[in-house]
Amino acid sequence: MTLTDPAVWSAVEISLRVAFVAVIAMLGPGVLTAWWLARTRSRWSAVVDAVVNLPLVLPPVVVGYLLLRALGRRGWLGGLLHDQLGIDLAFTWWAAAIASAVMGFPLLVRSTRLAIELVERDLERAASGLGAGRCRTFLKVTLPLALPGVFAGVVLAFARSLGEFGATILVAGNQPGSTRTLALSIWTETQSQKGEDRLLTLVLVSIAISVAAMVVAEWLSRRLERRLGRRR
Repeated sequence: MTLTDPAVWSAVEISLRVAFVAVIAMLGPGVLTAWWLARTRSRWSAVVDAVVNLPLVLPPVVVGYLLLRALGRRGWLGGLLHDQLGIDLAFTWWAAAIASAVMGFPLLVRSTRLAIELVERDLERAASGLGAGRCRTFLKVTLPLALPGVFAGVVLAFARSLGEFGATILVAGNQPGSTRTLALSIWTETQSQKGEDRLLTLVLVSIAISVAAMVVAEWLSRRLERRLGRRR
């Protein structure tokens, strides 16, 4: 297997598609959840925080099994979609994206929450004193100042999505050209006695994509921090 092998680029394309969709899906809910956890004093915050971080401590196969029970044709969501709309989610790349979003969600929330907690409350109080509502204060003051942390969370979630394996293989399967991501392709090649060259190529491609994503994110984060520094 070389870089010109269609199987390599098929795995790359599926992995990137899954990771991008997963990040887009979790971005809005993740930022709002992080803001709520950072600014609320509700008695439910500890419960919500525990639920959000559960995928970090549960074995990925457990998460995959629970998702399969939910998204399968007999699941509460999968059954509803199949019966009402004729849509099957399980064992598709959409299921892989959902699994990646669930596994990456805690990383996005934790990074964004820390960034929001570091935003000075006096700035938010000043905006409120000038007549800005809670939503406007969040959009105009809190979120812009927390964007470097949001970027960091996005990168972590994206990288986690690229490397997701345990939950994905249960809920999406390992179908070539359909749900076989880079991680699943690497695992498949480890089962073959003649897959050493293929395995090395896939590993190098995976490392290259991850490093490139981190470099770009770091560059964007530094530019953003410089802009925010000038505005202050």
